Amino acid sequence: MDTLWAPWRMKYILDPKHTGGCIFCDNPKADQDRELLILHRGKLCFIMLNLYPYNNGHMMVMPYRHISRLDEMTPEENADMMMLTQKCAAVLDEKFRPNGFNIGMNIGQAAGAGIDDHLHMHIVPRWSGDCNFMPVIGETKVMPQHLDATYAALIDGFKGQMKP
Repeated sequence: MDTLWAPWRMKYILDPKHTGGCIFCDNPKADQDRELLILHRGKLCFIMLNLYPYNNGHMMVMPYRHISRLDEMTPEENADMMMLTQKCAAVLDEKFRPNGFNIGMNIGQAAGAGIDDHLHMHIVPRWSGDCNFMPVIGETKVMPQHLDATYAALIDGFKGQMKP
């Protein structure tokens, strides 16, 4: 058997786990943006890196308000979410130069939502050839960059003014 070393996983294994409540409601209340992977706080929604990314730079946009369905969003929340989704794609284009994106939502547990009680949009950068034999044969996804390095590479793209 081959060994794939991932020493950064020990931090995840040993760190206390989020229990109770909603991570998307609780995280923005804390003043720990870097530790909680929050990249930007908008008026009604915020952006954070996915702790379990499909690819490097996998971000999520979600409303501060705890809602689980599209029809519960206000027009203002909808507009803020889409504006922040556009900003995510622009920052990823600038910093990581992906060949494309998967952008969308998994609404409800049956649709694959890992956190199904708080609506969120996924922005996943894609590169030609980013899906190889490792996930299929080795049941292992190779992430070439640590989340801390991904955060550091992207955070500057969210500083300053964002268009209304």
